[in-house]
Amino acid sequence: MNMDEFKGKWAQVKGSAKEKWGELTDDDLDRVEGKRDQLVGKIQEKYGHAKAEAEREVDDWMSKH
Repeated sequence: MNMDEFKGKWAQVKGSAKEKWGELTDDDLDRVEGKRDQLVGKIQEKYGHAKAEAEREVDDWMSKH
């Protein structure tokens, strides 16, 4: 799925993101709006992960959707 498709389906998959990254609030996920770079940034902020690690997590998660 490309990024445009992913952004379009964000409302459907953000519940899955909440399950995967429970420390992200609904407000965080609303602000992300399906934008990969913003999701990576929020994961870095909330979990203290390095950028490369957060990107890997997001890419793995996105590949399942």
